[in-house]
Amino acid sequence: MPDIPELDDLGRRIVILGPTNAGKSTLAVAIGKKIGVPARHVDLFRHMPNTDWVQRPDEEFHALHAEAVAEPEWVMDGNYSVILPLRFSRATGVITLDEPLWRRYWRYFTRTLNRNRAGALEGNRDSIKWDMIHWLWITRDAADKYIAVAKATGLPVVVCRNQRELQALYRRWGLTFPV
Repeated sequence: MPDIPELDDLGRRIVILGPTNAGKSTLAVAIGKKIGVPARHVDLFRHMPNTDWVQRPDEEFHALHAEAVAEPEWVMDGNYSVILPLRFSRATGVITLDEPLWRRYWRYFTRTLNRNRAGALEGNRDSIKWDMIHWLWITRDAADKYIAVAKATGLPVVVCRNQRELQALYRRWGLTFPV
């Protein structure tokens, strides 16, 4: 990993992108705690609380996202390509994450059983789903797409390609893993 910039260089509205189960929500919470801004998880706008990841209607999802993006400061994790342009229009920095596929599968299975994880839906009724197992497989090479999209914004971008680089980022910025 090239030299890691100062966290302040990314500003106070940071977008975190990457494939499913790459560690985006956990990093958002850690950064939010460090710099004193709210961590916003786009999955929570997309899915209804107290369900097993039932999606909201698109109109409601887009409205919740727009409301959060309009806030003065945030760290926001999640992808959803259709709404990324709005987020980028207010963002001050971008972080992209990647992990080997095997590690993302491991995270999926362990996070589903963890009742206190970052980015969990209210009510945490998560269960193992074949659709998600399939999604992990078909998006196994998505990180390069997110990196290209991030770099095209012209914003400061930090790229972490694996756990070693992510741990270096946590150390450099003095971040702690959420409990």
